[in-house]
Parts: sequence; C-alpha cells; structure tokens
Amino acid sequence: MLNLTDRDLVRATAPILKQHGVALTTHFYARMFQHNPELKQIFNEGNQQSGAQQQALAMAVAAYAEHIDNPSVLAPVLTRIANKHISLGIRPEHYPIVGHHLLASIREVLGAAATDELIAAWAAAYGQLADVLIAEEAQLYAAAAFKNGGWTGWRGFVVAKKVVESSEITSFYLRPADGGTVPDYLPGQYISVRMFVPEWQLMQPRQYSLSDAPGQDYLRISVKREQNQQIIGQVSNLLHRTIEVGDVIDVAPPAGDFVLHTDRSSPVVLISGGVGITPMMAMLQHLHATGTERQVSAVHACRNPEVHAFKQQVQQLTAAKANFAATVFYDHADPAASHHLGPIDLAKLADRVILPDADYYLCGPLAFMQAQIKSLQALGVPSERIHAEAFGTGGVSV
Repeated sequence: MLNLTDRDLVRATAPILKQHGVALTTHFYARMFQHNPELKQIFNEGNQQSGAQQQALAMAVAAYAEHIDNPSVLAPVLTRIANKHISLGIRPEHYPIVGHHLLASIREVLGAAATDELIAAWAAAYGQLADVLIAEEAQLYAAAAFKNGGWTGWRGFVVAKKVVESSEITSFYLRPADGGTVPDYLPGQYISVRMFVPEWQLMQPRQYSLSDAPGQDYLRISVKREQNQQIIGQVSNLLHRTIEVGDVIDVAPPAGDFVLHTDRSSPVVLISGGVGITPMMAMLQHLHATGTERQVSAVHACRNPEVHAFKQQVQQLTAAKANFAATVFYDHADPAASHHLGPIDLAKLADRVILPDADYYLCGPLAFMQAQIKSLQALGVPSERIHAEAFGTGGVSV
C-alpha cells in the first residue's frame, strides 16, 4: 500500500495526465521501442500507427492516478488487461522494462515538474500496479496450462476448414497441429493468432472471438476482412488472402472476461453489430446445445444481407426452439428479407427484450455499443446486467 505522501503526489498528476497524457504515452512507446525493439512484436502495430494504443494507455494511466486511493475501483479494467496480457504472452520480466521507460518518459516529458519525489512516488505506484497484474496473470496462466488440452504461449494449429460466411467474414476451423486436445473455454472468449506481416517485418498478434460453442474438436474464429489494410487490416487480410486449408498458424490459449453467465437461469439478450456477432454465435450455439430453458433473444444489425454472417444458422437455431427469437436490422432495405430498417431501436422491441432480471451481452463497433448501453439504461436496465466487449484496444464507456 502506498503511503499518503506518494498517493498525494500521484493523484496530483491526474489533471496533467488527462490533458497531456497522449504526449507522454507517445513518447513512452517511441522510447521503449527504440531501446527494446523486440517488444514491437507484442504490440498491435496498427493501433500504434492509428494512435489508438497511445490514447488507451493515456486514459488508463490517468484513471490509475485519479483512483490511487482506491485502485480496487479499477478491478474490472485490470481483469480485462490481465486477460489481454496472457493472450499476448506478456510475462513478469516485461514489467521492469515497461516501468523503466515509463518513469524515464515522465521525467523527460514533464521536465522540471518531474521532481525526484514525484518519480519515486510513481515508481512505487507502478510497482503496486505491476504486482497486482502479475499476480492475476499468474492465476490465468496456470488455469490455461493445467486444464485438459491447455497450454501457455504459442501453439501451432492447422487450418482444417475455411468457410465463407458473408462478403466480408470468413471462418477458420483450427485443430492442434500436434494432434493434442482442444481445451474447453467459456462462450464469449477469444484467442490470439500470430502472423508475420512482411510490410512491417514484424510478427503481429491479433485477438479473434471464438465463434462456435465449446466442446468441439476444433477452435473456430470468424474474421472480417478490413478494408483499411495499411493500418488496421494487415493480419485479417493476410488470413483471408494467404491462409488456406492445411496451413499452420500460431495460436494462444482462450482468454477474456466477456463471457456468458452459464450459472444463471435469467433471460439472455444478445445484441450485436457487424462482426460483433462472432462471440454471440458461441453463446447462442452453447445455449442451444445445452438445451437451455432460458428465454433467449438475439438482436443483430449490419449494413445489408451480403455482409450478414451466420444468417441461416441463427434462423435455424431460433426456429428449432420456442424460447429462442431473433431480430435483424439492416441499414439498407431488402424487399425479400424479413428485417427492420435502420439502426437498432430497442424501445420498439421492449416487449421482447426488456425482461425482468435479463442479462444483456453487447458486441460491435464502439459507437454502436455506447448507443445500445444508453438505450438500455434509459429503458431501466441496471448497469450490472449489461456486459459489453470492445474489439480493439481500450474498453467501453458511456
């Protein structure tokens, strides 16, 4: 626990970090990669080039400074970070390197304002944060390693099948190249896939939701081919363009804390936009396969039928069970399809989705999820019943 003087010093930097945090984190990443270029292969180069990673770290550092008296407020954020870290192979020995460059960056960016006392306070604060994350990650690594079929780090998986799901999304069915067992996972979790990107001369990891129910002899990811491949679509385009059946790719074990609450009997409402349908498919297929009696409603939005992945599968799953229902929203009309036009309007669906004690799972573009969360809250849904997964760096806030 930090002493009062250190907490006061760290807390006093929160306003500065909110205003100038991106300048600090931009300097930090540039400094770290200059001195430790081997770490580039751990970080998403697309997020680096777009500035998303710098922005996300700036917000996280400012939030930590602001809540230094009670860091437990940030526990859900730290759990999400810990899951991301184990999916990337971040280990305890990386923390001293990051800490060294972070403290040096604070001194170099703040200049005379970075007194020895302030640097010492931030060193203690960083050490406290590192200890919390290392401990949580150790538990996650152990759980991943000791489950049946489990492992840590990277493991070769062979592409057993490649299936086009829409004009943008293709599924890859992955089986262990070593002939071993596929581990169990929770519906909603993701895996990391690592590939070499020639344009950047780097190995690059990316996280993809598992899009099928647990208990199969394969792991399935369903990847959207991003259009802006120079920045955010390098790996997805490589997967679509170069990976074929029989190829082997590196995979990290399942991770993530956005998961279906399988221990509850309450209604389930799955709300997705675009490729955000992928973790919902794992949840929907798991609920169907286990014969749940829970009321299940799937609400999906996308631009048009051509980009709508898993349309037939969802129709089949919902048609087979009286307690399942599905609603689709398209941005553009399709006279031959049964759907709603325009963005999701939950108020129009209140009779079937605003249910007592229901759990709401959201996944899709950030602005989409922020809008749906606001809508649910306006309709009286308690925040603790709303669970959201953001693709990319950072979290979901409204």
